[in-house]
Amino acid sequence: MSGITGNLDCEDCLSSAHVANSTESYLHPMDEDELLRYIWREYLHPKQYEWVLIVAYIIVFFVSLIGNSLVCFAVLKNRHMRTVTNYFIVNLSFADVLVTIICLPASLVVDITETWFFGKTLCKIVPYLQTISVSVSVLTLSCIAQDRWYAICHPLMFKSTAKRARKSIVVIWVVSCIIMIPQAIVMECSSLLPELTNKTSLFTVCDEHWGAEIYPKVYHTCFFIVTYFAPLCLMVLAYIQICHKLWCQQLPGSTSVMQRKWWSIQCSAPTPGPGEPVRVRTSTVCAEIKQVRARRKAARMLMVVLFVFALCYLPISVLNVMKRVFGTFKKTDDRETVYAWFTFSHWLIYANSAANPIIYNFLSGKFRGEFKAAFSCQGQNRAQSTRPRASTGSRKSLSTQVNNMDNVSRISDQIMSVL
Repeated sequence: MSGITGNLDCEDCLSSAHVANSTESYLHPMDEDELLRYIWREYLHPKQYEWVLIVAYIIVFFVSLIGNSLVCFAVLKNRHMRTVTNYFIVNLSFADVLVTIICLPASLVVDITETWFFGKTLCKIVPYLQTISVSVSVLTLSCIAQDRWYAICHPLMFKSTAKRARKSIVVIWVVSCIIMIPQAIVMECSSLLPELTNKTSLFTVCDEHWGAEIYPKVYHTCFFIVTYFAPLCLMVLAYIQICHKLWCQQLPGSTSVMQRKWWSIQCSAPTPGPGEPVRVRTSTVCAEIKQVRARRKAARMLMVVLFVFALCYLPISVLNVMKRVFGTFKKTDDRETVYAWFTFSHWLIYANSAANPIIYNFLSGKFRGEFKAAFSCQGQNRAQSTRPRASTGSRKSLSTQVNNMDNVSRISDQIMSVL
């Protein structure tokens, strides 16, 4: 993960010795053209499993680009989608689009050719943007978990608003850009075969160059803890409490389980009983039940997003610590296996960016509806835009009921705390 630099320079530990030893014996007997043909045949031309990797990268590229763009479009286009959680989801999608456009093509070329073709400037920019994207993703998921934890477990302690969410997003980007500056400073281009430096750019690598051996160990240990292990532990604890509150306890101001079941039956059938208070009470409980169900669906979706993130970033995080901190792969005999693990772990990073819109589509009815609307024909879009305003009014009335229920929940909590 830090190394997502590991993403761009794993050939440092995987191929330098092997390439040098393999080409040294061919350097004198062969002429230069024959040597370059040998290098192309043995190292640069994609192998059979690498063609599969290329296809997988292309699929991830288009799914991630289209899916995350649709997420941003759906939230920014529809005012009713602009919730605090969705603002953070848009920020997560924007970071995924950034890393997909700028970093994925470079990563694919490096994984296949084991060569950095993009010059010294991009050697600093691309890994820097990649690590920024990792930091933004982790901090955004942490903010989402914190927001849901306050809203569900401690609704009286903190009130999140869209304005605060936007300020948090700005802080996330500023902090990420600052703490990842060392990554840009230490990245430099170097050649695995200095004798071929003036003749070809093959086997030029973009790698970290530290002054002393202790610095990369400290940096990458801190990177692993700050951008993966510690946030993941805190988010898991937060979602455990959220699950316990949503599925095992009563929400503040909510009715008991038996009452909930009884009222759900009453809501499904018209009640002929006279009197307005009964109808008001029934509609209030129905709104409360809808709120609980909506919160459970949102929590379920966010937990799946977190689980997929942790799963996709685990291999590169472990491999990067093994490489940078412990130097595990400096004298490996099984180069192909290690190289395959690094290559697969790099693909998983980008697959995570493509997986998020798919998760939203399957686990969020609102996002699914917006995705379908985006792919529908223009006539259907016009018909939807010319619907009676009553639907908007009903949406507003439902949101008003939910907001009223939040207020009732807070008041009831205050009363219970006084009693």
